[in-house]
Amino acid sequence: MYFAALLARTEDGWVASDTELDDVESLSDLADLARDASVNEDTVIAFIEQEDTWFGIVRVDGEEDPRVFVSDAASAARSSYGAMLTDELLGKDEEDDELDSLDLDGTEDGEPESEEEPSEDSEAVPVGPLGDSDLLADLGMSAKELCALSSEALTEIADTLGASEILEAVR
Repeated sequence: MYFAALLARTEDGWVASDTELDDVESLSDLADLARDASVNEDTVIAFIEQEDTWFGIVRVDGEEDPRVFVSDAASAARSSYGAMLTDELLGKDEEDDELDSLDLDGTEDGEPESEEEPSEDSEAVPVGPLGDSDLLADLGMSAKELCALSSEALTEIADTLGASEILEAVR
């Protein structure tokens, strides 16, 4: 089960909204969703959490590239939205995924294959935090504090931002 929310900064503080990720297939889609929630192209923080297993934060500031942090890349990579974030952080391209889905004989994934060694990609995702751990530093949470969070992480982050009541209202 996922929880996802957007916190948009305004002149009066933060505005929170629960968000559905059904139509989000890439980091670009998530950034566009965040930009749509933005007020005057100010900062928007997208939170994604999967049952206290991992959490991800995507920060979007206007038209700048999104900044991403994932609490546990190995756990996140085993879920669809987490894999979307970790793939972006590790530089995996969609084109690479398309090429990987075809075998040398041109068959697609899903067809019977002979047993092979695990791919190098399955071991390429690090255990632990991945991404820009400084993405909340100017908002009051240091990289060290962010990397130390585990359960209730989103609540603690919202607390630091002064938006805990707003975030809890959409939970």
